[in-house]
Amino acid sequence: MEFEKPWTEKYRPQKLDDIVGRDPIVKRLKSYIDKKSMPHLLFAGPPGVGKTTAAIALAKEIFGEYWKQNFQETNASDERGINVVREKIKDFARTRPIGGEFKIIFLDESDALTSDAQNALRRTMEVYTSTCRFILSCNYSSRIIDPIQSRCAIFRFGPLTNDAIKVMIKKIAHEEKIDLKEDGLEAITYVSEGDMRKAINALQASSGIGDSITESLVYQVTSRARPEEIKNMMKIALSGDFISSRRVLQSLLLEQGLSGEDIIMQMHRETFNLEVSDKEKVRIIDMIGEADFRLVQGANEFIQLEYLLANLSIG
Repeated sequence: MEFEKPWTEKYRPQKLDDIVGRDPIVKRLKSYIDKKSMPHLLFAGPPGVGKTTAAIALAKEIFGEYWKQNFQETNASDERGINVVREKIKDFARTRPIGGEFKIIFLDESDALTSDAQNALRRTMEVYTSTCRFILSCNYSSRIIDPIQSRCAIFRFGPLTNDAIKVMIKKIAHEEKIDLKEDGLEAITYVSEGDMRKAINALQASSGIGDSITESLVYQVTSRARPEEIKNMMKIALSGDFISSRRVLQSLLLEQGLSGEDIIMQMHRETFNLEVSDKEKVRIIDMIGEADFRLVQGANEFIQLEYLLANLSIG
C-alpha cells in the first residue's frame, strides 16, 4: 500500500513568486538572486509561516538544477550540541560549491542550539564565508546570540493573514477536487491561527473522513470546540450561572474529549470577542493566565477549569 504524500510537501511552493502572503520578504530575497550574491540570513517567526519554504525556494532559484548538491538542511533541535557544528556543518561547508559561487546551509530551529554551539557556529560562519552562506531559522530571535545576529540580514515572519491561508486552502481544495464548504474554510482558518502547515494538515485530515469539508468536521478532526461553544460557556458563567457553564465544560472535556490546555487557549481568544468592558476583559485574562500556569505545573485540568468558571460567575 502506497501512502499519499503529505499535502504540506505536495503543495510546497517551488518558486519565491508562488509564496502567498509574503510579498515584502519575497521582494528582498529576489534582489539577492538578481545580484547573484547574498549575506547570511536569519529567518525569525512561529512555525508554519513559510521560513523553510522560503529557504528552499531561494536555493532552487539561485542554484537551479544543482540546488540539492549546494543546499543542506539540518534541524538543530534534533542535535543541540557543539558536535553538529564541528562535524555535520563543517563537513558540508568546507567542500567547494557545484556550479555556483557558494553553497547554502539551512539550520532550522537554530534557537535550540546551546550557547557553546552557537559560538562554534559563529566561528564556522567566519571561516567558510567565502564558500558558504548560512540561513538560520528560529522561533525566537532573542535566543540567538548577538554576534550571530549582527552577521545576518534579519527577516521577520509573522503569522499569515486569514486571506493568505484561504487562498492556499482554496487552491489545494480545487486541485484535490474537494467539496469545501464556506463554513469549513472559515473553521480551517480559525484553527490554523496563521500557521499554513496547520491549515493544510487540517484540510487533508478532514478530507480523509468526509465527502464535504464542513465546520463541524474540521472542529472534530482538529479536536477544537466551536468558538461559539466556548464563548457561550463564558457568557453563561459571567451571568452568574456556574452550574450551567460547568455542564458545558463537562461536555467539552468528557464528551468531545478536548484537553484543558486547548480550552484555555480558546477561552483566551474568545475573551476579546465578549461584549464586556475592557476592565472586565483584563480581569478575565488575569484569571485565565493563572489557570494556564496551574495547568502547566501539573494541576488537575477539570478542577482548574471549574475554578476558573466559578471565579467568572462570582463577578
